Amino acid sequence: MRAIIFYKIASGKTREELMKVYPRHRMHVDKFLAQNKIISMGALTEQTIDGVGSFGIFVDKATAEDFVAGDPFFLEGLVGHYEISEFNDVVSE
Repeated sequence: MRAIIFYKIASGKTREELMKVYPRHRMHVDKFLAQNKIISMGALTEQTIDGVGSFGIFVDKATAEDFVAGDPFFLEGLVGHYEISEFNDVVSE
């Protein structure tokens, strides 16, 4: 079963702070991409009502949890809140 992470940037964090960490975040993303563990990832063009601004779709929940556990955006406090939800992908499976 696939998993999706929705997350929002921590209150008060700036784009400049994100961009300082982005190269390390991107290296982390690339590691998961090389292992074919990320289906899709990106920033939403509009933030949702509760402030969610980005997402990642992973092959399964365990992989999504592993991603969060090692992602510099999460480790360095740039993400204020996130949720991981499983979903039944009826299109790509």
